Amino acid sequence: MNIASMKQVVSAEEWELRLQLAACYRLVALYGWSDLVFTHISARIPGPEHHFLINPYGLMFDEITASSLVKVDQRCNKVIDSPFPVNPAGFTIHSCIHDARPDVGCVLHTHSRAGVAVSAQKCGVLPISQQSTFVLASLAYHDYEGVALRDDEKPRLAADLGNKTFFMLRNHGLLTVGKSIPEAFLSMYTFENACRIQIDAQCGGELVKIDPAVLQGLSEVMKTVTAGQGAGIAWPALLRKLDRTDPSYRD
Repeated sequence: MNIASMKQVVSAEEWELRLQLAACYRLVALYGWSDLVFTHISARIPGPEHHFLINPYGLMFDEITASSLVKVDQRCNKVIDSPFPVNPAGFTIHSCIHDARPDVGCVLHTHSRAGVAVSAQKCGVLPISQQSTFVLASLAYHDYEGVALRDDEKPRLAADLGNKTFFMLRNHGLLTVGKSIPEAFLSMYTFENACRIQIDAQCGGELVKIDPAVLQGLSEVMKTVTAGQGAGIAWPALLRKLDRTDPSYRD
């Protein structure tokens, strides 16, 4: 695709955000969490305008570039002209979370096989892996109400998420939020692996559950595990991985 560069059109701050979001879309595809052209990852652009970046609807996640991302307002109307369509219906979940959580810079939503499988289990996420302990420390659930297209579901989505980081949409999929794009991605990496491990473990014998006491103080544990850098401990390496394989997300 021949897409005009946005680097000289937007601010340096927005361009850096575009690079990170395009990289996030590529990584979601690389790790096998994408669902063709469906689901979205949105990022809030700093400033009073309440503008967001979202994927050009119809492009596969491994096609998305920094310049092809679409800039929209709170109602998913284009702020900068783009040759690509957007999907206002797909922004329903994202818009209500961004509106209710000003601390959230990125919302990442997936329909992965393992994530949907666990979302359909009455037990939800089980405390059976180290990965699950981090998820359970900040996990919320929302019951399925059909395809998320209606505005009247927004208050319930926001209320159910509350101040949590991990959000399981029953019979639907997974969602994570973060102050930054790297934070949302690392949380989804943990969430997805917790679900994959659970599905695999359930194929074997009796499960050993982790003592609930272990779940206490997980935020401090995470700081130690990441050497105080949070998602920053892994994000640069992930970008290097993309740059080795296909740096076109930077276009």
